[in-house]
Amino acid sequence: MKLLETRGIVVKLFADDVKVYLQIVNVSDTVMLQGALDLIVEWASTWQLQLSVSKCNMLTIGHVPFDVKYSVYNTVLPYVTTSRDLGIVTAQDLSPSIHISKIAAKAHQRANCIPRTFVSKDKPANESIFCLCASNC
Repeated sequence: MKLLETRGIVVKLFADDVKVYLQIVNVSDTVMLQGALDLIVEWASTWQLQLSVSKCNMLTIGHVPFDVKYSVYNTVLPYVTTSRDLGIVTAQDLSPSIHISKIAAKAHQRANCIPRTFVSKDKPANESIFCLCASNC
């Protein structure tokens, strides 16, 4: 992966994930990015690893100057408007609103599970338990 970094391509590794970043300014940058993807495929093959193409995608941030299709194993990678990585949702415009909405929705789902968990019909007791779990009463 150092080979990619010497060419100005940012590579981030975590566990079995690889993220590749490159600012696309001209056509040669698009060729360089496809070359980086090809090198990753070659590296995986050398180490007898299989890339999960169904989990691969392209997220463009900002203006896209060229309409380019990138591929891995001759499969064209889909462009997405958001991408989730390590629990963080990143949007094309780098707005945190989608990430915050997903967190709020998950919290709301969990809060709604609390009353169904307890079988007591004692309303004051249930309210006390809910306040204890919610930590905001």
